[in-house]
Amino acid sequence: MTDFDERTFRNAMGNFCTGVVIATGTQDGAPAGFAAQSFVSLSLDPPLVALCPGKNSSSWPKLRDSGSFCINILSAEQKSVCDQMARSGGDKFADLEWRSGQTGSPILAGVVGYIDCDLEAEHDAGDHTIAVGRVRDFTILDAEAEPLLFFRGAYGAFEAR
Repeated sequence: MTDFDERTFRNAMGNFCTGVVIATGTQDGAPAGFAAQSFVSLSLDPPLVALCPGKNSSSWPKLRDSGSFCINILSAEQKSVCDQMARSGGDKFADLEWRSGQTGSPILAGVVGYIDCDLEAEHDAGDHTIAVGRVRDFTILDAEAEPLLFFRGAYGAFEAR
């Protein structure tokens, strides 16, 4: 292998299409959250998911400290929600409609569905953390909605053929 080139690696990984989610939680009753692409179903028995927040995230510690988090699956119509939740600082929940899930974590209005979890474990993973969540509750709210996707550095939607 030649010298590792971070930009080339990032571009190569960009060829794998991912969904876009918003991970939410609370800290002292206040909502917290961030946009993420690194999310996956991990196990059916027991029901587990994995989320991989960056170690420099200022939002993840708020969710971690609460002991739970909710994954909100964004629809193709919610790019503006993604943009709002991807920024650092400020009130990310300004003008967003949401309700509390079973764990108290925010469930955003208009999402395709959600997965509400208790934090099961964390594992070191380079410049990220692998957070394993035990699913407590989940629901598909709009089975007809198209998901928001990220591919080659751009947002898009799924087109059935």
